[in-house]
Amino acid sequence: MVSEILAVSAAWSRAVIESAVDLPSWTQDAAHAGTDLFLGVFALLFLAAWWRARSVSPRLVGLALFAPVATVVAYAVSNTVKSFFEQTRPCQAMTDLATIATCDPVGDWSFPSNHAAIAGAAAAALVLAWRRIAVVAVLVALLEAFSRVLVGVHYPHDVTAGLLIGATVAVLASLATARPMTELTGILARNDRLRPLVRADRPGAPDTVARPAPATSEDTAETPAGDRPVRV
Repeated sequence: MVSEILAVSAAWSRAVIESAVDLPSWTQDAAHAGTDLFLGVFALLFLAAWWRARSVSPRLVGLALFAPVATVVAYAVSNTVKSFFEQTRPCQAMTDLATIATCDPVGDWSFPSNHAAIAGAAAAALVLAWRRIAVVAVLVALLEAFSRVLVGVHYPHDVTAGLLIGATVAVLASLATARPMTELTGILARNDRLRPLVRADRPGAPDTVARPAPATSEDTAETPAGDRPVRV
């Protein structure tokens, strides 16, 4: 079963690499640059999620602040898993094909894709902090994964595993630290200088504004006659 999956993945990889040769040179250059630029998009999305969360809730602020950390943790896990699978890259195994990217030396293994793991982790962590950004985050992650296959440095099963590992680790890490991160957000909010990092309101502003409850008929009935206002 596993060998069949790997064979299908290798066939798909060959087909994608062969089709990439016919692309215009500017498209190939864009695909090569995109494998790193797509990860930069996540940095911008992290900032946007944090900025928005400041106006929503301390829990979302905690999730947004932890999102980059969760991504780093997912990368570390993926890189550790990679050391157990000495799988050569398509550009190393298919020497008869020309690839867009320059092939890494043997020893820089293919499975799983660290780029895809980073993308999957970043997308999953962002969705936890900002659900409405899910479509954008997932789309960027998928583009990142596909770009790694297109330039010839990963098989489809490499990027699929990377996306799943990254997303799983990021979700587990984010949910496990959600409560302490929320508490940390509350602590930072008490400091006038650090409060803008976690709250969108002014330093020194109260968390809630006490407003008098509207008078009810019972309250009016219990008010002594002498205390009631006299009409003139």
